[in-house]
Amino acid sequence: MGRKRKNKADNKLPTRVYRGKCAFEFRAKSGKCYKLCKLDVSLSVVYKAYEEALSLTKNTNTVANLINEYLASSDFCEKSPRTQKDYHQYKKDLIKSFGHMNVNRVTRSDVKKFLDAKAKKSGNAQANRHKSALQVVFSWALLYEKTKVNPCIGVPKLKEIVRSKYISDEEYFAIKEHACPVVYAMLEIMCLCATRPQDVLKMQKSDFTEEGLYIKQSKTQVAQIKKWGPRLKKAVNYLAKLYPAIESKHIIFQPKNGARYTKSGFDERFRNVRAKARVATGEKMDFTIHDFKAKSISDFDGSMVEKQMAAGHTNIKQTIAYQRKAVVVDTVETSKMKKSS
Repeated sequence: MGRKRKNKADNKLPTRVYRGKCAFEFRAKSGKCYKLCKLDVSLSVVYKAYEEALSLTKNTNTVANLINEYLASSDFCEKSPRTQKDYHQYKKDLIKSFGHMNVNRVTRSDVKKFLDAKAKKSGNAQANRHKSALQVVFSWALLYEKTKVNPCIGVPKLKEIVRSKYISDEEYFAIKEHACPVVYAMLEIMCLCATRPQDVLKMQKSDFTEEGLYIKQSKTQVAQIKKWGPRLKKAVNYLAKLYPAIESKHIIFQPKNGARYTKSGFDERFRNVRAKARVATGEKMDFTIHDFKAKSISDFDGSMVEKQMAAGHTNIKQTIAYQRKAVVVDTVETSKMKKSS
């Protein structure tokens, strides 16, 4: 019989289950700790999570254990921080669907059913990302002889609708006209530097150099210095000049305390600004925050290779996907005129 708990209410908890700092934890005999669920849930939820964790300790050759092993591997650590964050998000749904299964008993049919179900819930793009992550895990497992097959191979990805929205100059001016200072500065930096929103949010004043603004792309890990221009200098100093009493190491910061914005916090501000612009102009304003990087690449005056370098892409296909402005090309007639002149 185990010892009595200090907190009498915890005597009802399952064996080897304890209160952690933010979640109930099951500490297996092997020494491994499993986070079960949040502290504010009912006892029945705790028992259900406990039973699932207990089953994992009895069967070590499960997909759940395989995914956790991969996420703790050196191969996974070599991936970019953004990719690592995404995989930890994908893990939740993958373990929910496949976690209890033996790694050698997952079939292509199982993967296809998951793909279709996820597409109905979150769309084709998210379904494909989850399937790709699972395929990477099984490829790693094959390499280390932890499984005999990769059930994801042979399961085609779902068709994705490629975004083609180009933000016109009129739409951009309208959104800036109704933007709060934070959104104004953010969009200017994104459009001038062809940068993702999360990369702008993490920028600090220490990234200023004599030549320009230092940026390391989180997705590709490409390091760049964006040359100074009058608009860029104005944009990166915009909030600091507007709120001189607020001390912050960030370029984009919260005006009330100088803290860094989270992506979700900024996204909410952007949606509010876009809603105001829609009401004021009567236009659809059917673009997302990510479309501003596409506008930047589309508006960049240079060849596709020059656009690729400016965007920090590792291959030209990425750049072509962001090129959304109609490209002016020669016809049979004008090409002959060029040669004759």
